[in-house]
Amino acid sequence: MHIRSIFFLLVITNALFSCKSNQTEELPYLGIPTEENQKPQIPSFSFTDQLNRPTTEATFKEKIYIADFFFTSCPTICPKVTAQMLRIYKEFEQNPEVAYLSHSVDTRHDSVPKLKQYADKLNIDHDKWHFVTGKKEDIFSISKNYMSIVLEDPDAPGGYDHSGYIILVDKDRHIRAYCNGTDPADVDKFIDKIKVLLKAG
Repeated sequence: MHIRSIFFLLVITNALFSCKSNQTEELPYLGIPTEENQKPQIPSFSFTDQLNRPTTEATFKEKIYIADFFFTSCPTICPKVTAQMLRIYKEFEQNPEVAYLSHSVDTRHDSVPKLKQYADKLNIDHDKWHFVTGKKEDIFSISKNYMSIVLEDPDAPGGYDHSGYIILVDKDRHIRAYCNGTDPADVDKFIDKIKVLLKAG
Protein backbone atom coordinates (compact mmCIF):
# COMPACT_ATOMS: atom_id res chain seq x y z
CA MET A 1 0.00 0.00 0.00
CA HIS A 2 1.34 3.45 -0.90
CA ILE A 3 2.43 5.65 2.00
CA ARG A 4 -0.27 8.23 1.26
CA SER A 5 -2.97 5.57 1.47
CA ILE A 6 -1.60 4.34 4.77
CA PHE A 7 -1.53 7.84 6.18
CA PHE A 8 -5.07 8.48 4.96
CA LEU A 9 -6.25 5.49 7.00
CA LEU A 10 -4.44 6.86 10.03
CA VAL A 11 -6.06 10.25 9.61
CA ILE A 12 -9.54 8.71 9.40
CA THR A 13 -8.92 6.69 12.56
CA ASN A 14 -7.51 9.81 14.14
CA ALA A 15 -10.58 11.87 13.35
CA LEU A 16 -12.91 9.25 14.78
CA PHE A 17 -10.94 9.07 18.00
CA SER A 18 -10.62 12.85 18.25
CA CYS A 19 -14.41 13.20 18.18
CA LYS A 20 -14.51 11.24 21.41
CA SER A 21 -12.21 13.70 23.19
CA ASN A 22 -13.54 15.79 26.05
CA GLN A 23 -14.97 18.88 24.39
CA THR A 24 -13.56 21.09 27.16
CA GLU A 25 -10.03 20.32 25.95
CA GLU A 26 -8.59 22.96 23.66
CA LEU A 27 -6.60 20.42 21.64
CA PRO A 28 -7.64 16.81 20.96
CA TYR A 29 -5.64 13.72 21.78
CA LEU A 30 -4.58 12.21 18.47
CA GLY A 31 -3.38 8.81 17.36
CA ILE A 32 -4.60 5.25 17.33
CA PRO A 33 -5.76 4.03 20.77
CA THR A 34 -4.45 0.62 21.78
CA GLU A 35 -7.21 0.08 24.32
CA GLU A 36 -10.74 1.44 24.60
CA ASN A 37 -10.81 4.98 26.06
CA GLN A 38 -7.01 5.05 26.31
CA LYS A 39 -5.24 8.19 25.15
CA PRO A 40 -2.56 7.12 22.66
CA GLN A 41 0.94 7.74 24.03
CA ILE A 42 4.38 7.73 22.45
CA PRO A 43 6.11 4.65 23.91
CA SER A 44 9.41 4.71 25.75
CA PHE A 45 12.39 5.06 23.44
CA SER A 46 16.18 5.13 23.47
CA PHE A 47 18.19 6.80 20.73
CA THR A 48 21.51 8.65 20.38
CA ASP A 49 21.72 12.32 19.49
CA GLN A 50 24.21 14.46 17.56
CA LEU A 51 26.44 14.87 20.64
CA ASN A 52 26.48 11.10 21.19
CA ARG A 53 24.19 11.43 24.21
CA PRO A 54 21.45 8.96 25.13
CA THR A 55 18.11 10.50 24.20
CA THR A 56 15.04 9.00 25.83
CA GLU A 57 11.59 10.11 26.95
CA ALA A 58 13.31 11.38 30.13
CA THR A 59 15.18 13.92 27.99
CA PHE A 60 11.83 15.65 27.43
CA LYS A 61 10.52 15.44 30.99
CA GLU A 62 8.32 18.44 31.82
CA LYS A 63 8.59 19.68 28.23
CA ILE A 64 6.41 19.63 25.18
CA TYR A 65 8.31 18.66 22.06
CA ILE A 66 8.06 18.95 18.31
CA ALA A 67 9.00 15.83 16.33
CA ASP A 68 9.70 14.92 12.74
CA PHE A 69 11.43 12.28 10.58
CA PHE A 70 14.13 13.12 8.05
CA PHE A 71 17.52 12.12 6.67
CA THR A 72 20.47 14.36 5.93
CA SER A 73 20.85 13.40 2.26
CA CYS A 74 17.12 13.69 1.47
CA PRO A 75 16.78 15.40 -1.94
CA THR A 76 13.05 16.18 -1.77
CA ILE A 77 10.87 17.18 1.18
CA CYS A 78 13.34 17.09 4.09
CA PRO A 79 14.97 20.49 3.40
CA LYS A 80 11.50 22.07 3.30
CA VAL A 81 10.41 20.38 6.52
CA THR A 82 13.65 21.24 8.30
CA ALA A 83 13.26 24.88 7.24
CA GLN A 84 9.81 24.92 8.84
CA MET A 85 11.12 23.13 11.94
CA LEU A 86 13.78 25.85 12.20
CA ARG A 87 11.09 28.48 11.83
CA ILE A 88 9.17 26.92 14.73
CA TYR A 89 12.40 26.65 16.73
CA LYS A 90 13.08 30.36 16.33
CA GLU A 91 9.49 31.23 17.30
CA PHE A 92 9.89 29.47 20.67
CA GLU A 93 13.66 29.70 21.07
CA GLN A 94 13.46 31.49 24.40
CA ASN A 95 10.87 29.15 25.90
CA PRO A 96 12.52 26.45 28.06
CA GLU A 97 9.36 24.32 27.94
CA VAL A 98 9.71 23.57 24.21
CA ALA A 99 12.14 20.99 22.77
CA TYR A 100 12.65 19.30 19.41
CA LEU A 101 13.27 15.73 18.27
CA SER A 102 14.27 14.86 14.70
CA HIS A 103 14.62 11.15 13.90
CA SER A 104 16.95 10.14 11.05
CA VAL A 105 15.42 7.34 8.99
CA ASP A 106 18.75 6.64 7.28
CA THR A 107 20.47 4.78 10.11
CA ARG A 108 23.14 3.38 7.78
CA HIS A 109 24.57 6.73 6.72
CA ASP A 110 23.50 9.32 9.29
CA SER A 111 26.21 8.76 11.87
CA VAL A 112 26.53 10.83 15.03
CA PRO A 113 29.23 13.09 13.47
CA LYS A 114 27.07 13.56 10.37
CA LEU A 115 24.07 14.54 12.49
CA LYS A 116 26.21 17.01 14.44
CA GLN A 117 27.47 18.56 11.20
CA TYR A 118 23.86 18.89 10.02
CA ALA A 119 22.73 20.43 13.31
CA ASP A 120 25.69 22.83 13.42
CA LYS A 121 24.70 24.25 10.04
CA LEU A 122 21.32 25.17 11.52
CA ASN A 123 23.00 27.08 14.37
CA ILE A 124 20.71 25.61 17.02
CA ASP A 125 21.06 24.89 20.73
CA HIS A 126 22.03 21.22 20.93
CA ASP A 127 20.32 20.94 24.31
CA LYS A 128 16.99 22.00 22.82
CA TRP A 129 16.97 20.18 19.48
CA HIS A 130 18.04 16.54 19.33
CA PHE A 131 18.84 14.88 16.00
CA VAL A 132 18.82 11.18 16.72
CA THR A 133 19.81 7.86 15.24
CA GLY A 134 19.38 4.32 16.49
CA LYS A 135 18.44 0.87 15.36
CA LYS A 136 16.57 0.92 12.06
CA GLU A 137 13.74 -1.22 13.40
CA ASP A 138 13.27 1.10 16.39
CA ILE A 139 13.11 4.25 14.25
CA PHE A 140 10.75 2.67 11.74
CA SER A 141 8.54 1.18 14.45
CA ILE A 142 8.13 4.34 16.49
CA SER A 143 7.31 6.36 13.36
CA LYS A 144 3.90 4.67 13.37
CA ASN A 145 3.22 6.04 16.86
CA TYR A 146 3.90 9.50 15.48
CA MET A 147 1.58 8.90 12.50
CA SER A 148 4.59 9.48 10.28
CA ILE A 149 5.02 6.35 8.21
CA VAL A 150 8.53 5.53 6.99
CA LEU A 151 9.31 3.05 4.21
CA GLU A 152 12.60 2.01 2.68
CA ASP A 153 12.07 2.21 -1.08
CA PRO A 154 14.90 1.88 -3.61
CA ASP A 155 12.73 3.64 -6.20
CA ALA A 156 12.12 6.70 -4.01
CA PRO A 157 14.47 9.70 -4.17
CA GLY A 158 17.22 9.03 -1.63
CA GLY A 159 15.92 5.50 -0.99
CA TYR A 160 13.20 6.35 1.53
CA ASP A 161 9.52 7.26 1.30
CA HIS A 162 8.21 9.10 4.34
CA SER A 163 5.63 11.70 5.24
CA GLY A 164 6.76 15.24 5.93
CA TYR A 165 4.64 15.78 9.00
CA ILE A 166 5.61 17.80 12.06
CA ILE A 167 4.07 16.51 15.29
CA LEU A 168 3.27 18.24 18.59
CA VAL A 169 3.70 16.06 21.69
CA ASP A 170 2.60 17.17 25.16
CA LYS A 171 4.38 16.65 28.49
CA ASP A 172 2.73 13.25 28.91
CA ARG A 173 3.82 12.02 25.45
CA HIS A 174 0.39 12.43 23.86
CA ILE A 175 0.12 13.76 20.30
CA ARG A 176 -1.96 16.93 20.34
CA ALA A 177 -1.50 18.30 16.79
CA TYR A 178 0.34 17.77 13.53
CA CYS A 179 0.86 19.65 10.28
CA ASN A 180 2.24 19.27 6.79
CA GLY A 181 5.82 20.42 7.17
CA THR A 182 6.06 21.40 3.51
CA ASP A 183 3.15 23.86 3.76
CA PRO A 184 4.02 27.16 5.51
CA ALA A 185 0.32 28.08 5.90
CA ASP A 186 -0.35 24.80 7.69
CA VAL A 187 2.69 25.44 9.88
CA ASP A 188 1.23 28.85 10.78
CA LYS A 189 -1.81 27.08 12.24
CA PHE A 190 0.45 24.56 13.96
CA ILE A 191 2.38 27.35 15.69
CA ASP A 192 -0.91 28.68 17.04
CA LYS A 193 -1.67 25.20 18.43
CA ILE A 194 1.69 25.11 20.18
CA LYS A 195 0.75 28.38 21.88
CA VAL A 196 -2.60 26.90 22.93
CA LEU A 197 -0.87 23.89 24.48
CA LEU A 198 1.66 26.07 26.30
CA LYS A 199 -1.11 28.25 27.67
CA ALA A 200 -2.96 25.17 28.92
CA GLY A 201 0.12 24.15 30.85
